[in-house]
Amino acid sequence: MSRPAASADVFVAIADPTRRALLDSLRAGEQSVKQLAEPFAMSLPAISQHLQVLCEANLVQMRKAGRQRLYRLNSEPLKLVSDWVAYYEQFWQVKLDALGSYLEEDSCSET
Repeated sequence: MSRPAASADVFVAIADPTRRALLDSLRAGEQSVKQLAEPFAMSLPAISQHLQVLCEANLVQMRKAGRQRLYRLNSEPLKLVSDWVAYYEQFWQVKLDALGSYLEEDSCSET
């Protein structure tokens, strides 16, 4: 079984702060590259490259309207990230609860 390209990986896509900011912007709805680029001090081609990575990870969908390319958020792949983080959140909560119990028992035995 072949491994998908790294850029198609949701975790790789959201690792970059610029791409996370683009995803945040797209929560407000569909936008053009020019609109998405406004808050950033980078060129339109640089923003387009970031959007390409997000498209390859299926986090963003693009459609053409005349000469414009409009982008919209596809949040479904973020569910995988949420599920993965939730598993480890539960894992660490169990460990921290056990540590808390151990420390309470240990402090009680010293008095």
